Amino acid sequence: MSGSINDINREYKERYGFSTSTGYLKDFSKGLSPEVIREISRIKGEPEWMLEYRLKALAIFNSMPDPDWIDASIFEEIDYNELYYYARATDKKFDDWEDVPENIKETFERLGVPEAEQKFLAGVSAQFESEVVYHHIQEELEKDGVIFLDIDTGLKEHEELFRKYFSTLVPPDDNKFAALNSAAWSGGSFIYIPPGVQVKIPLQAYFRINAESIGQFERTIIIVDEGASLHYIEGCTAPVYSKNSFHTGVIELFAMRDASLRYTTIQNWSKNVLNLVTQRSIAKGNARMEWLDGNLGAKVTMKYPAIYLAEPGASGKILSIGYANTGQRQDAGGKIIHGAPHTTSTITAKSISQGGGRSSYRGLIKVNKGATDVTSNTQCDALLLDNISESDTYPTVDVREGRRVNISHEATVGRISDDAIYYLMSRGIKEQDALMMVVNGFIQEFSRELPMEYAVELNRLIQLEMEGSIG
Repeated sequence: MSGSINDINREYKERYGFSTSTGYLKDFSKGLSPEVIREISRIKGEPEWMLEYRLKALAIFNSMPDPDWIDASIFEEIDYNELYYYARATDKKFDDWEDVPENIKETFERLGVPEAEQKFLAGVSAQFESEVVYHHIQEELEKDGVIFLDIDTGLKEHEELFRKYFSTLVPPDDNKFAALNSAAWSGGSFIYIPPGVQVKIPLQAYFRINAESIGQFERTIIIVDEGASLHYIEGCTAPVYSKNSFHTGVIELFAMRDASLRYTTIQNWSKNVLNLVTQRSIAKGNARMEWLDGNLGAKVTMKYPAIYLAEPGASGKILSIGYANTGQRQDAGGKIIHGAPHTTSTITAKSISQGGGRSSYRGLIKVNKGATDVTSNTQCDALLLDNISESDTYPTVDVREGRRVNISHEATVGRISDDAIYYLMSRGIKEQDALMMVVNGFIQEFSRELPMEYAVELNRLIQLEMEGSIG
């Protein structure tokens, strides 16, 4: 590792922290009201049932208190009246990269999105503020019947299929922020993989918050039908501002019988973004559902991917890392419910804290009555890079079945071994590079599951976070 702290900070800002013109914000006012929701729905040309759904969700949001199981100070950071709930920099969506407006194109080119599409992706969706601005999928997948659309187009072109799954895993009254998303949702992906189709190259969506004091509320639905498979990757960034922005997405995933679905997130929001997300999935008979969840950015993250193992033979896996630096709170984890016999699950959570940051694991393993022959393992490991940072673990195990249930939970927390750093330095390795090597080893279980290009990017992001952690 080389370069001064100033060099590293400059690289971070140039790659992720820049912004482009936000003159388009004049087209929409701040604050949330029935009039704002009606205008969002009007702009999108939605059916009447969706407008009614939004208005009902808004009423639920206004009636619900903030969650009482986490620090109340987190919610003091949110001023709902000072947020923009909808913003679009263009009124069109493009399927040819050359047609994308120049300022938006430059944004995603600097983030490497078109290069990634050319090299190792089967399809890309790029969202800028509240709307998807670019969307493309390989012709071969379209011929196989794969549907990969932005969610607004999914509603327009596949309303019956959309309505069958929409809001079935995350209803508006699930929690306060699910209600907010249900009222103001805009953008996200709608994916359907037909029976038996194996999508061997990942699909990706990239979400960009560009303006100050904006809320982004994407909604994603993915259905992988019987015997099909998919790997979906999500990335997200935002520039640094003095005022907070707000991101609250809702993700609903469906893995049908014998299907395989992996959902990977590498979120790198700036330190002024509050990131409160609800993610749910269901796995039918012999299906495999996996969440890979990487959380390196945001001022506050609250995110707990969940899997409901609904039928015998289903398996679930949640693998997450969180990196909390100065002024950050990473509150993440996972939930798996065994609703049927002969189901298996694993949760592996890795967290790193430095500079006074705080990482928390919050998880649930539940075994319903009648779910016999269940095996579940949870492993939580926390690494502290100094003596002023914090790590917490809040595990919950709820077992309603007493026959043939095997549940294990292990947790470790510690500092980097001085002996390990000394050994590496004795071999001619600089102290900062030695520290990075140890951290890379700590997160290897996560990074080795990523496509190579994303593993390299993850390591570089961590390098940017760690610069200056020695001395």
